[in-house]
Amino acid sequence: MDNQRNNDVIEIDLLELFHVLLGQIGLILCMGILGALLGFGISKFVLQPVYESTTKIYILNKTETSSVTYSDVQMGTQLTKDYAELISSRYVLEEVIQMLSLDMEYEEMLRKVSVDTPTDTRIVSITVEDHDPVQAMKIANCIREAASEHIQNVMDIEAVNVVETANMPTEKSGPRCMLWALACGAAGAALVCVIVLARWLLDDTIKSSEDVERYLGLSTLALIPTASEEESRGGKNRKKKTKR
Repeated sequence: MDNQRNNDVIEIDLLELFHVLLGQIGLILCMGILGALLGFGISKFVLQPVYESTTKIYILNKTETSSVTYSDVQMGTQLTKDYAELISSRYVLEEVIQMLSLDMEYEEMLRKVSVDTPTDTRIVSITVEDHDPVQAMKIANCIREAASEHIQNVMDIEAVNVVETANMPTEKSGPRCMLWALACGAAGAALVCVIVLARWLLDDTIKSSEDVERYLGLSTLALIPTASEEESRGGKNRKKKTKR
């Protein structure tokens, strides 16, 4: 039983795998270049460009006194995450959809909006992605206005200051053509490597005397040439005779 189990185990030589891949390096490079060109073409000419527009607000919870204390600053920093949740809430986004008469649901709008709260600041950035740059700017500004009113009502603060209105994007933020080219090129090369290795691992035919000694544990006594080899040798001998 132990001998049978040992015979069922297949040993894989990593150096031999490397040589197998090295023998197909031309095909691997060709598929990698082809995949890169395909990914670049798809991202450049097929996919719709995406534009980003960002607006920023400054939120500070003031006390009854006119001066701003350290506790106000610390409280505002701790509450920025709460403000981010309120900005992306269903109430705010659905109100924006109604105000701009957009044909989309809350989930679709939520995928377009990202809220960022940098560390140790009270500034909240609202970024909107859309295929139309003008639409992205309008949605970002509308979210800022609706969220400011909602934050004041829920958190009972005096005001939300506008740090930066939404910009008009002139350059697309995605898709990134170079990133697509690198990803598709790597995927094409990896696919060829997998196919080459799979064919090599599934091929259990005996091709040389070394394979006989390796897989069967037998030593070869003699080699019998095939008919094609004999014909090729005979042709060479004939050529030598004619030259003489």
